[in-house]
Amino acid sequence: MRWMAKLQRTVAILRGSFNLRFASRQLLPADAAMNTPSSALSRRDGETLLRTSKTLERILTENIVPFWYPEVIDQQDGGYRLNHDLAGRWSGPANKRLVTQARTLWFFSRLAKSRYARREYLEAARHGYAFLSDRMWDQEFGGFYWEVDPAGRAATVSEKRTYGQAFGLYALTEYAIVSDDLSARAKAQELFELMDNAAHDTVHGGYRDICRRDWSPASNVKRMNTHLHLLEALMRFFDLTREPIVKERILELIFINSNAVVRKNLGACTDRYLENWQPLRGPKYDRVSYGHDVENVWLLAEACKSAAVPDSLLMDLYRTLFSYALQYGYDHENGGFYDSGPFYAPADRREKIWWVQAEGLIAALQMYRLSGQEFYWNCFSRTLHWIVHQQADWARGDWYERIDGDGKAAGVKAGPWKSPYHNGRAMLQCLDLLPPG
Repeated sequence: MRWMAKLQRTVAILRGSFNLRFASRQLLPADAAMNTPSSALSRRDGETLLRTSKTLERILTENIVPFWYPEVIDQQDGGYRLNHDLAGRWSGPANKRLVTQARTLWFFSRLAKSRYARREYLEAARHGYAFLSDRMWDQEFGGFYWEVDPAGRAATVSEKRTYGQAFGLYALTEYAIVSDDLSARAKAQELFELMDNAAHDTVHGGYRDICRRDWSPASNVKRMNTHLHLLEALMRFFDLTREPIVKERILELIFINSNAVVRKNLGACTDRYLENWQPLRGPKYDRVSYGHDVENVWLLAEACKSAAVPDSLLMDLYRTLFSYALQYGYDHENGGFYDSGPFYAPADRREKIWWVQAEGLIAALQMYRLSGQEFYWNCFSRTLHWIVHQQADWARGDWYERIDGDGKAAGVKAGPWKSPYHNGRAMLQCLDLLPPG
């Protein structure tokens, strides 16, 4: 079969490619022994693990969830109202963007399938699904609009941006799994086929970043960030469908996120590329987003598990990407990751963004689980300490969007980019990685 032949060729390339050493100042021994997954965590003392689990659980149940439920349920116009200032006060009706509507639907669906499930969370997910499928779905051309007005009566941005479609697929899939709603499953299948037929590049691999409303190509740029979340969405969609073509795409995305977007002489990734994966260059593009790099580490580890690819093939890459972020983008005095910086230099954007801390937390725990090196546990613990004492707003709920270099909080609590996805996912993912108490 064609897909099987391609799969076998991809795995063969993976086996040959990742023996190379990526250039970077290694903060960790490159040849350190790797433990079997979970063995390192199982050897930690039970008191430490229990205390850590309780901390994560407290952040989820006492800080994150109470802010979002039921506050963001839009009873008037449907979907979720996501327009709250730094103090958590609703600022009135605002346009609804696909990314955060889908992310919030994903969160309530995932929460409804967790050990913290309550019937209300499934109802909150069902509420969000109705808006997404009825108001944000393009009835003429299919797929989701990028943005609609507050009531979903008209599209304010009708483009089909692949990044947004990926989150649409992720949310539909998670909701279909928890609800057994056949309409959600059918819509997820339709969306995958639309996106794959229109945006997938059969010549160079990967997906184009932007299509017009009718799905005709609108850009030849490709983005690492888009492919990160395509990988995440397709992993979950594969859990739902077990379709060979989906696994084939996962393998392709593993190769893209572990090779095409990695600047080999740097030991880090950049975001924007031409159609043939040549990187865009210049001061605007020659920058490293530490949050995306560490997010790439743990998503690749999950993707390898999904596609039955051994982590040992990519372990050197995981170490290299994490090492670069730690060297140039980590606050070794106070804990937490900075935003971004130029090549081979310390971070120059030194704000601590909420989602970067969430991704760093998962990545550090995943690396400790895979390697057993205390270095990663220390990074995980110190990042968690920063979150508890600085990023989380215990008085008014959820996390501050950003903390500047002087320790001052800024931003919004909910908006076109901020939802319960990153930090909620981090708590649930870390709790799943830790052994049961």
